[in-house]
Amino acid sequence: MIVLKIFPDAREAVLNNCKRRAHDPSSAHDPRRKSRTCPTYSLEFYVSDYTADNMRVTIPTTLHHLYRYPSIPTSSTSSITKNSRLSLSLTAKPNATRIQNQVHPFLPARKYSRLTLMASSQSSRNDSKLDPFEPDPTLTNDDLRPTTPAERTFSGWEMASLWIGLVVGVPSYYLAGSLVDLGMAWWQGIATVVAANIILLVPLILTGHPGTRYGISFPVLARSSFGIRGAHIPTLLRALVGCGWYGIETWIGGEAIFILLPQFIKESSSSQFLPWLGTSPLEFACFIFGREWKELEKLEKYSAPILIILTSCLLTWAYVKAGGFGHMLSISSKLSSSEFWALFFPSLTANISFWATLALNIPDFTRYARSQTDQILGHAGLPIFMGAFTFVGLAVTSSTKVIFGRVISNPIQLLERIGGLTTMILAIFGISLATITTNIAANVVAPANALVNLSPSKFTFRRGALLTALLGIAFQPWRLLQSSESFVYTWLVGYSALLGPIGGIVLADYYLIRKTDLSVRDLYSVSPHGAYYYSGGYNLAAMAALLVGILPVIPGFLQNVGAVSRIPETFVVIYNNAWFFSFFLAGFLYWSVSVLTGKQKKSILPGDPLLPGET
Repeated sequence: MIVLKIFPDAREAVLNNCKRRAHDPSSAHDPRRKSRTCPTYSLEFYVSDYTADNMRVTIPTTLHHLYRYPSIPTSSTSSITKNSRLSLSLTAKPNATRIQNQVHPFLPARKYSRLTLMASSQSSRNDSKLDPFEPDPTLTNDDLRPTTPAERTFSGWEMASLWIGLVVGVPSYYLAGSLVDLGMAWWQGIATVVAANIILLVPLILTGHPGTRYGISFPVLARSSFGIRGAHIPTLLRALVGCGWYGIETWIGGEAIFILLPQFIKESSSSQFLPWLGTSPLEFACFIFGREWKELEKLEKYSAPILIILTSCLLTWAYVKAGGFGHMLSISSKLSSSEFWALFFPSLTANISFWATLALNIPDFTRYARSQTDQILGHAGLPIFMGAFTFVGLAVTSSTKVIFGRVISNPIQLLERIGGLTTMILAIFGISLATITTNIAANVVAPANALVNLSPSKFTFRRGALLTALLGIAFQPWRLLQSSESFVYTWLVGYSALLGPIGGIVLADYYLIRKTDLSVRDLYSVSPHGAYYYSGGYNLAAMAALLVGILPVIPGFLQNVGAVSRIPETFVVIYNNAWFFSFFLAGFLYWSVSVLTGKQKKSILPGDPLLPGET
């Protein structure tokens, strides 16, 4: 019998010094073994579903191989407040040997909403010890393990600073300028961007919740819905998009380097355009050199105020040159009412998919947040930041019509027209800093984590980041940036068909199926009895929902890239709303199949969150 005493203030329980004798069948034939006192163990239990009437004690899955399931006692609230003792019977299995006598490495330091009972006992043997948290080595390494309380340092401001560093960049500027280039007025462009980011806040905050609660990254979270092995599919799809974005960002940085080169070098034979490459050898060399800027990662934490200042300088320059906001914003919409709405919905989809990448792998960052409040407040500023920077991009782009006689939506081309060595160096420094901050957070973390998840024993985060940089070349980002149409319709709308269904499935699983309760231990277990093992480690319901969510968007994508000439109008509408369509279709299908087939019938320990106080 193990006796646990509950202290209501500290909400902890201490295992009184207790010893048990071995239940070894062979001891009946050996008097010495029969009288032998076995070592005591350091065990960890969880009190879950704590209500006014009763509480239920469960034992971690990592100890199921040591002990038979305990009897489940109940105790009223009144008896708990009187410090009465709660008895829990455990029967040792014959193969039970030893377990590490230490505090669980992920035991939260904050106050609890669920009671955690920590047994504290000194082992009488000095044998090799086992970690109470025993993840399978094929599913974890230092980059995939849940974050510890000491690692959770992100406040609301630091989360907001992360978004400022992400938002203030050339792709955001280029996206805003593309809306003007496609015919929108400046206020229509801002309204489109703000509306998209307000919508995006919902999946962003919802997906960030498990990261903060359990300290897990996106590849680990995906195991809950897609299966222990099946999670490789959504994480690699997300990684594929991240590699493309890495190539785009780094190409922009390489162009900035190219602008600084002396004119006689840029006019040499090495700068001649090669059709098969899609660019010149000299510009391609600058692109390769630009990859090494990732070493300036230390600048990221100082980037937010610097980028705000440099953005203000750009807006001031346009204001002075154009003669005030009246001239800067004088370009009116080229679109009729019907033409505007025909452009609005694909533009809305493009703006949502712009950050739909982060809406998927945001747990990679929220796992370092101090609380749910911090992660929510940090995300809440996204529509404001995007709206403000979009205004700068639209205002400056509109002003180029007044200053240079034509609309220039590409900031790199604008730099060439501005001229002046000091101005160019300052502007290129800003572009470089923005490229670094965005690339590190938005385009390296997800692909690197996906590769680590694919093979934790072979990949570290650094190796994954290096491979991401190499794969970014294969996307030939200079082709994606050839025109506003290719950037918005082909790239942004196109990849939203991959990310939308993944987001719908993950959120349907976490909120509708799991009710936000995950077993962290089962997320790192390849046991066939684990809650997320499904069929050989793959959840066929999630695979089918993902495929069905993607297929209807393919005809529209093929037409957009010129592979087919005509498709039914229905597929055009689906493609223009690819993220919405695939998100809700895949999510609903996954939920329906899971409920009808009872695939989620396996019991799950009701939550062992890193911060049980966070709900």
